[in-house]
Amino acid sequence: MQKVYYLHHTRDKGTEDEDDKKIGTFGSYQLAEEVINRIKDKPGFIDYPNDFYIDEYIIDKDYWTYGFSYEKDLK
Repeated sequence: MQKVYYLHHTRDKGTEDEDDKKIGTFGSYQLAEEVINRIKDKPGFIDYPNDFYIDEYIIDKDYWTYGFSYEKDLK
C-alpha cells in the first residue's frame, strides 16, 4: 500500500476569510514536516504557525464513494 502526504496551510478555517494554500504532496510524513520547518517563518505563514496540516492518502483509493455524504466515507 503506497501512501502520499498532502501538506496545506489553512488560515481562519471555517470562516468566510478562509484561505487554503496547497503546498505540496510528499512521499513521506517526514518530508512534509521538513517543508513546514523550512517555510514556517515566511511572510503570512509566520502569523499562523499552527495552521499547517498534513493529510495521509493511500494511492489509488477512492475517498468519495458515497457522493456528498461525507460522514459515510469516514467509516
